[in-house]
Amino acid sequence: MAVTTVASNNKLIQFAKEINREFVRENLFSPYLGEGIDAIIRRRTELKSGGEQMNIPLVTKLTGTGKSTGVLAGDEERIDNYGMRVWLDFLRHAVATTNSEQQKDSADIFGEAKPLLSDFAKERLRDEMIQAFMALPSESAPSGLGSANGQRVNGILFGDSTAAQKNTWVADNVDRVVFGNALSNHYSSTTIATFTSALSVVGTAQKFTVTTLQLMKRRAELCAPKIRPYKTSNGYEYYVVFAGTYAFRDIAASLETVNRDARAREGSGMDKNPIFQDGDLMYNGVIIRKVPEISTAVSSGTLAGGFTGWSALVSGGVSGRIEPVFLCGQQAATIAQGRALKPTFRKEDDYGFISGTGIETAYGVAKNFKKHSMYIPGTSTLNSSFGGGDSSLVQWGTVTGFFSAATDS
Repeated sequence: MAVTTVASNNKLIQFAKEINREFVRENLFSPYLGEGIDAIIRRRTELKSGGEQMNIPLVTKLTGTGKSTGVLAGDEERIDNYGMRVWLDFLRHAVATTNSEQQKDSADIFGEAKPLLSDFAKERLRDEMIQAFMALPSESAPSGLGSANGQRVNGILFGDSTAAQKNTWVADNVDRVVFGNALSNHYSSTTIATFTSALSVVGTAQKFTVTTLQLMKRRAELCAPKIRPYKTSNGYEYYVVFAGTYAFRDIAASLETVNRDARAREGSGMDKNPIFQDGDLMYNGVIIRKVPEISTAVSSGTLAGGFTGWSALVSGGVSGRIEPVFLCGQQAATIAQGRALKPTFRKEDDYGFISGTGIETAYGVAKNFKKHSMYIPGTSTLNSSFGGGDSSLVQWGTVTGFFSAATDS
């Protein structure tokens, strides 16, 4: 019997009309971003009326003794203030196609342009926020400001910083950095360690745990200038921690017993207990939020957006990989918004043959800092002898921790 076979060109091919896009995570900093003075990440919009720079005034508390019946005239206290500058730059992106390519299209690929561009903008802001939290404060404009690709992240990018710049940053922020599980890892009463030496003593057991979380919180409470926690209307105080995938894994394991034993009988336990549900963790007035892209930045390669990976952390500890964690209070960072995100369209269309759509926005992202005299904690010794300055550039609302965080094997 002769069986008829279908020629390859006559075989039925069904082309799906519904397009599957790669997953793009929302900006996980968004819930802590606001325009109020109590926001963890504050969005400022003064630049919408024009300008390349924004000045942000920062003022510390009064520390004088005051007077009772003594003469007050001539004994007034100076208000310690500083103006932090934030530079903005443009971000633009676009996609284009021609009528001939659209004629061949079976699924309206170009129709995905707008959501893809929107995702691109969300990703870029998220990644730039991560870079800003890790950047070293600087009073100079960003090195790439106004270049072809621009630079919206203010400060010295960590991946591009020198050993001397890292050492200065440690000395300038000696009371608000944590290396592993002991403050003695980076300073004593007479000296401040270099960044590399402080990192090198962080062993595999010195992970991000309940113990080191509380150490970071105490730094925020005791450093000078102090880091202001977020306050609720009923008087409760909270700090917020942003941690990468592997550091979050370790703190979640450390909190598992607490959540199992202390929360086992609460109502709707399956819905609320972090053992069963993914999401933010909370312990002793600290909210811990996972931002997986922090882990991605610990790399020896080039990251999305053209950023240099944090290669100094890839094998910086006693036995390998280190991951940063950021504990934040009010006004830890600023987004200086110049132009809101808007759609753009190509005008050079070759008589209507080329279609192009894009986006445009302008902003700057910065970790807040203030020029301030920094002393070795518990002493009257200025840090200037150890790479810092009598007027150090001090992180205003952030404690930075470095902990062992091996990847999954």
